[in-house]
Amino acid sequence: MTTATPTTTAGAQVPTPRRRSRLGDRLTAVRAVPMLPAGILLVVFMLGPILYSLYLAFTDSAIRGEGASDTSFVGFTNFTDAFTDADFWNSVVLTLVFTLISAVIGQNVLGMLLALLMERANRLMTFTVTSIVIAAWILPEVVAGYLLYTFFADGGSLNTLLTSVGLPGQDLLFSAPIIAVSFANIWRGAAFSMLVYSAALSSVPGDVYESAALDGAGPVRRFVSVTIPLLRPAIATNLMLTTLQTLSVFGLIFIMTGGGPARQSQTLPLYMYEQAFSYGQLGYGTAVALLLLLIGALASVAYLRLLPEEDKR
Repeated sequence: MTTATPTTTAGAQVPTPRRRSRLGDRLTAVRAVPMLPAGILLVVFMLGPILYSLYLAFTDSAIRGEGASDTSFVGFTNFTDAFTDADFWNSVVLTLVFTLISAVIGQNVLGMLLALLMERANRLMTFTVTSIVIAAWILPEVVAGYLLYTFFADGGSLNTLLTSVGLPGQDLLFSAPIIAVSFANIWRGAAFSMLVYSAALSSVPGDVYESAALDGAGPVRRFVSVTIPLLRPAIATNLMLTTLQTLSVFGLIFIMTGGGPARQSQTLPLYMYEQAFSYGQLGYGTAVALLLLLIGALASVAYLRLLPEEDKR
């Protein structure tokens, strides 16, 4: 049986069907009207503050003093003042140390260990541990700060436990404040990494582990050669998210140490707050905020390079 094909007379042109884009017909003014309120909100509450922050960073705007009554453009003066300020570089170093200890190492390693343990635990143990870890995560930052302050304080829970077993008490909030706030951030933020890695581990096929076991690979070799490569996208994504979150931590450190003693725990968010609101230098404080944003952007680019090529598309 043959199928008849449509014929056309000589010289006649067959009209070609109009191709439709993935989003349908071309966007017209009438169709754009429902999007107008959302566009206005984005401009007012997102683009507007971003542009205003860029403007402030290049001015001598202040809450009080000369910059409050007569704001003037100062160019890159705020940035050069930051680069020549020893307190700024002290805050940069402490921010990197705080991020490395509490986010890159602490939260990711603890989150991975908890996820691996939850994969092999029974339902009761999984429910109990998950509830405890997530409870610390959902606590308001101010509440968590006060809890960890009472734990590390001179007469707090940590020293009570140490002295009860015959060990000397420690005042980490005074002797090593950046370590104390790093452990506090690990305690509070490890739940996010645990959830990310638990979801990633649940998507790994079981036959992959079975094949590796048949080849003679032990638990450590399976983790290094199978689990880590398969979880590489999740690890890179989690590293990026926890790093960006940790770079902006303010309330936890402010409650526990206030940046002290003697600026030993004054990370960039606290340094920025001090300059902008304690000293009233809004322009300089905004310039420091932009530098902090630049550090976060560089970290994000570095983590994106860890992703496999197929996940970058």
